[in-house]
Amino acid sequence: MAQGRIADRVAIVTGGASGIGKATVEVFAQEGARVIVGDLPDSAGEEVAKAAGGIFVATDVSDPKQVERLVRTAVEKFGRLDIMYNNAGIGLTAPLLEHTDELYAKTIRVDLDSVFYGLRYAGRVMVAQKRGAIVNTASVAGVRGSIGLAAYNAAKHGVVGLTRNAALELAPAGVRVNCVCPGIVDTPLVALAFGHTEAIRETMHRLHPLGRMAQPVEVAKCVLFLASDDASFVTGHALVVDGGLCAGVGNTGGITDNG
Repeated sequence: MAQGRIADRVAIVTGGASGIGKATVEVFAQEGARVIVGDLPDSAGEEVAKAAGGIFVATDVSDPKQVERLVRTAVEKFGRLDIMYNNAGIGLTAPLLEHTDELYAKTIRVDLDSVFYGLRYAGRVMVAQKRGAIVNTASVAGVRGSIGLAAYNAAKHGVVGLTRNAALELAPAGVRVNCVCPGIVDTPLVALAFGHTEAIRETMHRLHPLGRMAQPVEVAKCVLFLASDDASFVTGHALVVDGGLCAGVGNTGGITDNG
């Protein structure tokens, strides 16, 4: 029998081919889970799943039928679903007045609608089981505004709202629902959205009071906590994982020290 904090549990990770998703697949596998990786057909999902001893299901999370198939595959293969991590997302940037209809609609489909689909299909299975844990990836952009991220802000605020709604509705069945709200994480998605020059990276490091971006595994370990029995009395929570980014205004040297 596998050992670990989620030993022998069946877990789905969407967006599991890279970044936070990949790190979570690895952490879940290390902690004894049987992992199903959902990601796009042309992603590295097959490779990531194989390395973790799991399975890959090609999935476009913006399509509800494909999310339903992903959940159904897990249940058909393992007989149940214990953990659903709705993580897949994109980050497209533009000033509000320059947001195209296409940019807005795509961001909402991938970053918000997909979470609704995951909650609906995984939630139905878990309510019938009378147990389960769902974790969603929101963002600090889900608890504060960010210039240039209008659609992303809307989507991630929506994820936080859906998380709280689902937590209330599914609680009577013993199903917990939470979300993580990362700050800037050193992932390919962040590099694609904001650029990957050293000057940009240094700026992103400095935004955090801890002086650096997060590594994907640091967020993955928080997801593990929320998915495990260590968080057995935690539901409806938006766990900020941001190196102090949301704690306040940051460095006020020269203002508060009379320097």
